[in-house]
Amino acid sequence: MAQHSDIQRNGPLSGIRVIDLTAVVSGPMSTMILADQGADVIKIERADGDFTRHVATRRGGHSASYLNNNRNKRSVVADLKNPEDISMIKALVRDADVFIQNFRPGVVDRLGLSYEVLSALNPRLVYMSISGFGFDGPLASKPVYDPLIQALSALTTVQAGSDEERPRLVRTILPDKLTAVQASQAVTAALFARERTGKGQKVTLSMLDTVVAFLWASDMNGHTFVGDEMEVEASQSFHDLIYEVKGGYLSISIMQNKHWEALAHATGRPDIIDDERFKTTELRDINRDARLDLTQEIVRDVDRDTLLTALEEAGVPCAPVLTRREMRQHPQLEANGMFVEYDHPTAGRLRQTRPAAVFHGTPAIDLRPAPELGEHTAEVRASLTSDPLADAS
Repeated sequence: MAQHSDIQRNGPLSGIRVIDLTAVVSGPMSTMILADQGADVIKIERADGDFTRHVATRRGGHSASYLNNNRNKRSVVADLKNPEDISMIKALVRDADVFIQNFRPGVVDRLGLSYEVLSALNPRLVYMSISGFGFDGPLASKPVYDPLIQALSALTTVQAGSDEERPRLVRTILPDKLTAVQASQAVTAALFARERTGKGQKVTLSMLDTVVAFLWASDMNGHTFVGDEMEVEASQSFHDLIYEVKGGYLSISIMQNKHWEALAHATGRPDIIDDERFKTTELRDINRDARLDLTQEIVRDVDRDTLLTALEEAGVPCAPVLTRREMRQHPQLEANGMFVEYDHPTAGRLRQTRPAAVFHGTPAIDLRPAPELGEHTAEVRASLTSDPLADAS
């Protein structure tokens, strides 16, 4: 592990330096996860900054999107068409642990920042490349956004429930954020391998591959048995949907026989236990539409809070469907200590989530707001131990 005297932080990744050439969400969120765990993340930005600096929902000249994906980092402005600035990045890489980029395939090669070039400067470097569709193939060079990945991965069809329903987008940028989590995990795995071998390596990850692998765990059962694939897909989810009740909505998730029996007794419908369509887990899955319709019929006219209490007492897995404001105020999130507030020098008081994983063996880091554009350029340039121009060749 390289030790960097100019910045030491708490967290399990203290002492790890990350050179971050990513923008938008998938890359910046992944490097923020690393920064939240103690890594020194140096974010390289062009003169007008990361695209998300300019999107809506703003205060004090700052967008919430940028602030929520770039805390705990340092910002350095560089012109990637300027050989001197490319040499500066190479000088940073000599003493770094991780380099991560999410340009379209081929761009970093043209910039002179390929894996081959940078690993020659630093054989211990973990080099992570994130792409949209992949690094080869007919779509590799195409522009990509989250809805396109949702469409191509069949996530929109899974969200619809069956092939016969209108495809639907998941109303959050799940491919971007899921790729961010996968990328941060892959980086730490490569760092662990380096501790054993002494060598860095190249790691590649596409948003498309990430989502397809994610879906396979629960939504591709009909394509698992070779030679016995489904021609027309019905919903493969074992999770019940949202039920309309008096005064709101509930999610009720019936998995096991005991849950079905508990639902029957809690709602005063013991007769459904003997219904031949629902006697086993397999039958309840095969007859899922009938089961969901019956459950909706049973609970429709019951007061939400009354039903929630009865189901919880009976041991039925359930939860109220909350708005974003209600979620933020829920006592379980308060008990988890999930939300933190701190001051940004120009955007004012911020509310964000703490890092989801809590490390009980290392001190927690103090959260720093996302940096101003180029805030640390002079500081980082001054810290270089080698002459950037010496790397111009």
